[in-house]
Amino acid sequence: MKWNSRLTQCAISAFFAGSPMTFAATAIDFYFPEAPPLTMANQGGEHGIAGDIALKAMAMAGYSPNFASPPWPRAQRDVASGKDMLIAPLSRTQNRENNFTWIAPLLTMDRTFFSLDQRVESFDEARKTFKLIAVGIGSAQETRLREEGFPASQIYPLKIGENPAQMLLKGRVDAWFNGVPETRYIWKQISDRPLVMSRVLMTADLYLACSKDCDAHMVDRLRTAIDTLQANGTADKIEAGYLKGLPVW
Repeated sequence: MKWNSRLTQCAISAFFAGSPMTFAATAIDFYFPEAPPLTMANQGGEHGIAGDIALKAMAMAGYSPNFASPPWPRAQRDVASGKDMLIAPLSRTQNRENNFTWIAPLLTMDRTFFSLDQRVESFDEARKTFKLIAVGIGSAQETRLREEGFPASQIYPLKIGENPAQMLLKGRVDAWFNGVPETRYIWKQISDRPLVMSRVLMTADLYLACSKDCDAHMVDRLRTAIDTLQANGTADKIEAGYLKGLPVW
């Protein structure tokens, strides 16, 4: 479902106000999940680490977003089969490689297992230790578990966002395989109980990507804008701002 709330439009206008554009912005579809602190829709002027970097890059390149946030598996299908649609944050996995045009990394994210009381050092140990593992449906984490040989009966795919954390807190799953910053951000909202974080077992860049059928000029402009934001320190400042004050286990 696409949306363009007044609040969000004000936030986007603020992004554009600081941009050096001298031409009218071209509207482009931008798909993302509700996955704070990476991407978020309903937090006033904040759109998450990847969201803010992507929006600044779009403003610099001369584009304005038409937001869409359907379920993550459908978002990926829609963008892959569409034309000139943007999506973020997306891990560049082997099964996705040929379905998208990969513009540029927005940030790098570590992933691991979180539980209430057990730490593991490997996928093999996790497979033996945890009976049921929550994971975001359609995520790179879900794909990785299946590639590592976890049976379907051990994997509990859930809507990306707060749902897996609630399942873990209530003891309905034994572990949550997820990105470190997202877990730290979400857990702070729902519980003061410390989590047990396992050794980092997966690290990957999160990209701004486009449909496989994507205008080359748009790709070049966005890639240049993201490179600029990375080089001048803006991307690092955005990330640090969202991670400040989050729990560390």
